[in-house]
Amino acid sequence: MSERVTVSITDGVADVRMNRPEKMNAIDPAMFEGLSQMGLELAKDRSLRAVVLSGEGRAFCAGLDFMSFQAMADSSRGSSTRNVIEQDTSSPANLAQRAAYIWTELPVPVIAAVHGVAFGGGLQIAMGADIRFITPDARMSIMEIKWGLVPDMSGTQTLRRLVPLDVIKELTFTGRVISGTEAVELGLATHVSDTPFESAMELAREIAARSPDAVRAGKKLLNASALVSLEEGLRMEAELQKSLIGQPNQVEAVQANIQKRDPNFKDPE
Repeated sequence: MSERVTVSITDGVADVRMNRPEKMNAIDPAMFEGLSQMGLELAKDRSLRAVVLSGEGRAFCAGLDFMSFQAMADSSRGSSTRNVIEQDTSSPANLAQRAAYIWTELPVPVIAAVHGVAFGGGLQIAMGADIRFITPDARMSIMEIKWGLVPDMSGTQTLRRLVPLDVIKELTFTGRVISGTEAVELGLATHVSDTPFESAMELAREIAARSPDAVRAGKKLLNASALVSLEEGLRMEAELQKSLIGQPNQVEAVQANIQKRDPNFKDPE
């Protein structure tokens, strides 16, 4: 596992951190690889209940480290630069996109704790989370236009589920920097918090206390809701509900509520 991304897991809650504080967690090839591999490893953990995603140091993520990629392009290892835009056959996302989209694909809820800056690719990583806490003075930007580029780490797909299209276009065409407070107003973030990491962990622990089967099914269902037809969405809703009813964790949820005690859920199979 790349040292660019670290993890500690307590009571089913994973504390995942981008770990390049001296560069404000700017994304280099090792960061792309570290984020993708971390998501893949966490997806295998049946005891996992929720993830909090944050950045070490002064920022969530300052975006792409162009100097790092330029140095690789100028070296004999330049082919590695092209690798990040190649297709990963196990996902609709290519390797660059997967660093952000892997958090959408993860079967458990992912909560991003954003502080400092989330620019370009950093914003797109945050958009891959299910819920976002952000400091009021944080700064966000779809900054790719500054470099004559378009957002290409899955942001166009995740943003359109959150923000009106005209707002996405304005931010994409201008690269305008917005505050954390405005990000919540526009829909790019969920909650303003002076302590986003602590707020995210509190919510993650609350989610971890719920039936893991129902939480995972809820994320799967809601992620699909914007992508499938009405008929398919209703069918999926009914099938997932049928798969939950009468199962041990669903029965335990009912009994714990009736008996006014904390539930004791089993890991999903």
